[in-house]
Amino acid sequence: MTTDEVAAALDRVVGGLPGGGDSRPGQRQMAEAVARAIAERRHLIVGAQTGTGKSLAYLVPALLSGSRVVVATATKALQDQLAKKDLPFLAERLTVSFEFAVLKGRANYLCRQRAREVAGAGDQMELADAAGTDGPASGGPGLDAAALGSFGRQVRRLIEWSMTAETGDRADLPFEPHPRAWAMVSVGSTECPGASRCPSGDVCFAEAARAKAALADVVVVNTHLYATHLASAGAVLPPHDVVIFDEAHELEDVASSSLGLELVPGRFFGLARNAKPLIADAAVLDALDDGGTRLSAVLDQHRGQRLTHPLPEEVETVLTVLRERVARVSSALRQVDQADSARKARAQESAGHLASDLDQVLALPSTSVAWIEGPAYSPVLKVAPIDIAPLLTTLLWKGEDAPTAVLTSATIPPKLATRLGIPAGSFDELDVGSPFDYPHQALLYCALHLPDPRNDRYEAAMHAELEALVRAAGGRTLALFTSWRAMDAAAAALRDVLPWAIFTQSDLPKPLLIQAFKNDERSCLFATMGFWQGVDIPGRALSLVAIDRIPFPRPDEPLLQARRELLGRAAFGAIDLPRAATLLAQGAGRLIRSPTDRGVVAVLDPRLATARYRWDLVRALPPMRRTRHRREVEDFLADLRT
Repeated sequence: MTTDEVAAALDRVVGGLPGGGDSRPGQRQMAEAVARAIAERRHLIVGAQTGTGKSLAYLVPALLSGSRVVVATATKALQDQLAKKDLPFLAERLTVSFEFAVLKGRANYLCRQRAREVAGAGDQMELADAAGTDGPASGGPGLDAAALGSFGRQVRRLIEWSMTAETGDRADLPFEPHPRAWAMVSVGSTECPGASRCPSGDVCFAEAARAKAALADVVVVNTHLYATHLASAGAVLPPHDVVIFDEAHELEDVASSSLGLELVPGRFFGLARNAKPLIADAAVLDALDDGGTRLSAVLDQHRGQRLTHPLPEEVETVLTVLRERVARVSSALRQVDQADSARKARAQESAGHLASDLDQVLALPSTSVAWIEGPAYSPVLKVAPIDIAPLLTTLLWKGEDAPTAVLTSATIPPKLATRLGIPAGSFDELDVGSPFDYPHQALLYCALHLPDPRNDRYEAAMHAELEALVRAAGGRTLALFTSWRAMDAAAAALRDVLPWAIFTQSDLPKPLLIQAFKNDERSCLFATMGFWQGVDIPGRALSLVAIDRIPFPRPDEPLLQARRELLGRAAFGAIDLPRAATLLAQGAGRLIRSPTDRGVVAVLDPRLATARYRWDLVRALPPMRRTRHRREVEDFLADLRT
């Protein structure tokens, strides 16, 4: 495979796009770089801004190389684009034949064995148990008699669906089930005993998906599943030569999460419930339930806090008690007759993973951080490595069988290779820029006259500024906020004074909300962090992206707090500033989505123009024309309305 062959193939593919496609120098440059990286077995980090067509730029050379490829993405939208659009299109246009598959985590597939057990055991016992999924002390939202009736009907629908479903993938369901209904007929990786130990292993949906992936040339997964693959020492995905991390700016955080662990009281309640038909000694299970209740109460006392080294005495005590009680359940399960081997194997698997996680928390090393988050009725104890670079160096980058990695995103964070532990000298970096004419298409406005966001006068002044900008745009505004409180306050302040509809993130599910915004061209959409990326609204529906403040991470976020302590005085430049710059660029990137789009990115935070670090932020943004004068913004937007 030569770069000339890649360029020719890319031209054929692009020429087959609807409307004929257009020449994109950045796309060709990226495709040729990916081809060289695969041929030379060198990792590649490549920045490719919106409109480059980066998925075709990495898929074409990867497919032509004959390599076995895994593509890992951070969002479901991109997975769907690859599996439902890009790969089928390439299968028609390329001269090489290939097979592709999508693989998800086990809990995304219905478990036929669980469905058979629920159907065979009688709904009353199974559904009554499920009604208490969160445990006796959860205090969480329960299911009353009416809800339980609806819940039972959903479970029966799921069982009926399993008899005719082709994939068993939750995404293929004709309805959205209650989470507890789905939990009744699915199992996670910490429960499944494996196909060889399950009576339904030969008809397992998850195993069928894995078998298909094992034969595929390209496997599309989410980044969490790939990190889980690394954590399992390579037991999740088939062997592959190349891994492509799209939306690579997410990799550090996803890997930190997946290479750590989560401990929730519900896991103990769930083990007690699953073992109930197997263990005659009710005291053993009651003790486990009681331990889960005690854990919930203790974790709630530390909710929102980072745990100390060594662990607080009350936390260590309850975890030690639970470790002993899980051991008693495991011992009791070993004495169980093999009559219900599938349930026994599942309970043993669950108990084994719980014991392992408890051991890890009780022996928490200084290289990890533990903290408590979640709502009062369901606190979560999380553990994550403070620095993932050494782990990834060992698990991903080193070794003769290590795949060649391509990491790409519209916004590549500074020093990404160092943060991910990619060995020096083993990678190349490239930025192919953007196909858009940003200086002509977009204007970057910083509201320099506003108070500092930490000033009490800021919020009212920011609302007034936002009102003026929305009026100048004639609606057509995506306003991005750094908190739900700020979003709700702005919506409350402006709903009654603006003549256009204001949708907020609270109103509808994300896909429906975006569609409603697109359909009403003069409307406004106020949203928080979930909308700073992965939102594509080309055309006249969006002329103004307003950002309330520079999106610095919270100072009390436990994992980042631990990383700051590790770096000392260098932490702001190494952690906070790169994260803020990357997210700010992601938010600004919502504006220009096509060659014909025009509009304004308004940052309602004067620090973008005054702070000593301002150029680090500005340089991370697309090369828009800049102004501090609202009158210039109003004139620019007025031209767009004519």
